[in-house]
Amino acid sequence: MRVLVVGGGAREHALLWKLRQSPQVEKLYCAPGNGGTVAIAESVPIAATDIPALRDWARAHQIDLTVVGPEEPLARGLVDAFQAVGLRAFGPTQAATVIEASKVWAKEFMRRHNIPTAPFVVFDRPAPAYDYLRRATYPLVVKADGLAQGKGVTVCQTVAEAERAVRALMEERRFGEAGARIVVEACLTGREVSVFALCAGDRALEFGAACDHKPVYDNDQGPNTGGMGAYSPPGFLTPSLQQVIAERIIAPAVRGLAREGRPFCGILFAGLMITAAGPYVLEFNARLGDPEAQVILPRLDTDLAALFHAALEGRLDPAALTIRPLAACGVVLASGGYPGPYRTGYPIQGLASLDPDILVFHAGTRRQDGQVVTAGGRVLTVVGLGTTLAEARARAYANVSRLFFPDMHYRRDIGARESVVVPT
Repeated sequence: MRVLVVGGGAREHALLWKLRQSPQVEKLYCAPGNGGTVAIAESVPIAATDIPALRDWARAHQIDLTVVGPEEPLARGLVDAFQAVGLRAFGPTQAATVIEASKVWAKEFMRRHNIPTAPFVVFDRPAPAYDYLRRATYPLVVKADGLAQGKGVTVCQTVAEAERAVRALMEERRFGEAGARIVVEACLTGREVSVFALCAGDRALEFGAACDHKPVYDNDQGPNTGGMGAYSPPGFLTPSLQQVIAERIIAPAVRGLAREGRPFCGILFAGLMITAAGPYVLEFNARLGDPEAQVILPRLDTDLAALFHAALEGRLDPAALTIRPLAACGVVLASGGYPGPYRTGYPIQGLASLDPDILVFHAGTRRQDGQVVTAGGRVLTVVGLGTTLAEARARAYANVSRLFFPDMHYRRDIGARESVVVPT
């Protein structure tokens, strides 16, 4: 099987790493890839959003399976374009990806299908939004309607903060057309968790769960990022709570999408808040998360290529998807200044000194003169595994301390809120 992975981040590196373990895979490609993926896959110099070029390249190179990592090519219709010429692509169609591509659509979809989510209002002009904010109860959350690389959400404690968030989205257009409409919703409190399901039509299988850490600084301080680290499994996610999530959130979502003529084939990502009243949906995404993928995929004891093929054929066998009794902790190393302006081109020191059981997934890296150098905001995800989260954390951070590049930044509290013994 010849497999193409679309994307160039740590999530895509993790997908390649897992797909490489399949005896069915004879050749791996990555478009565009990064400084780490070149070690296990041939790089294809085509942007993840250049759908015509990707389609033509896949046809010319007889690709058997394409796996789409990021949300933007899905939202632009990559799967539809591949299907139109008889190519297999794992991921939802453009019609199904709307559950991530438009937060307004997703919130209204949840209301139609009685999926628990925070009360909300929608605005397409700033003036009515400002009027509402001056009468609202705080805290509340302001969200861009469209795709904003995980950075279009602001939790606001005051009117002034909310007005700044609306101004940045709707007037300054910090995220372009993504901020043309906004959602303003009640701020839920509890524990956040990312739950993933492998879906085919109106059926779904548990694919794992993780806790992401989005703010750039320790103790959840500072602006949101694409994710500064994650751990899996969440100790507070009990079997009974997982059953509630499956019955009240995942099943109604996949059935609702199918009923509305948008059948979902791919990974459905439910970002949840576990409140005192039960789980509520913060947002749906239409793909694996990053950095969640980096801690979920190492825990899967399954042939990922065979699993994705089966989903494309409408076959979901629970016996084919098993999760190893391990904990994983992933720490993201970022360029200084991220998520704001940052410099790149710094050599990364210490990669050869890491323990052999440590996983390092590259994101913003490239090869230059025989060295791996920084080339983005999020640079690496260092993942430790263990029988407990405490053990996995200790392994991850012990190896992070051996790595260095100028202005390197990372959070020191990934997974610190809980230490769990993984049930066997």
